[in-house]
Amino acid sequence: QVQLVESGGGLVQAGGSLRLSCAASGSIVSIPYMGWYRQTPGKQRELVAAIIRGGSTNYEDSVKGRFTISRENAKNTVYLQMNSLKPEDTAVYYCKAVNWRGEDAWGKGTLVTVSS
Repeated sequence: QVQLVESGGGLVQAGGSLRLSCAASGSIVSIPYMGWYRQTPGKQRELVAAIIRGGSTNYEDSVKGRFTISRENAKNTVYLQMNSLKPEDTAVYYCKAVNWRGEDAWGKGTLVTVSS
């Protein structure tokens, strides 16, 4: 199963931008589903954005128009470009991959903190 490592989190002021990266240990060309999730203390992990092998994407309503998910197969990496950040975007962001057998893999997460 592929291993995932997230990076790019940090502290940013409201209105700012960050780009998260999710680097996979192997090729992601054949991985049909990759997504970004986030979690805050006391809450369930929620889907932020997902991209399937064909390139289709979907987004959680609160991030539509602000976040963009993309995948660069040549670098085995998935990105999450986050613009116009809000304090409520503060969370630990996780990358997830699901293979054709339905098995999923998660990264350990990267913390995003948006100050008001």
